[in-house]
Amino acid sequence: MKRRYSVVYALWIAICAVLFLALSRAEDPARRSGRILNDDAGEVATRVVRARGGDYRGFEVVHIAYASRGEAGPEPRWIVLLDGVPHTALQKAIVVELRASDGAVLRVRKPE
Repeated sequence: MKRRYSVVYALWIAICAVLFLALSRAEDPARRSGRILNDDAGEVATRVVRARGGDYRGFEVVHIAYASRGEAGPEPRWIVLLDGVPHTALQKAIVVELRASDGAVLRVRKPE
């Protein structure tokens, strides 16, 4: 009985090793190629808003969302919501839209 479990255990390790090697080059769906990461989009948006100066210096990222082509415009984009600190319940919030492929600023606007 003990020997049978040893064989099953060794077989399970072999299967896991084969799957690990087979999937090691697979694309991570959470980090698709061809677009910047959401954290990078948040950093870019924060720099853009803080560069405006004035009341926007104390703003921080509240939420980041990905909008695919046709969903919020003609090209894929990151939509970054920023609000002042202390948070203003979105009374002073601002939205920065960035091109998903390179992080270029497309639009800065108030939330709708």
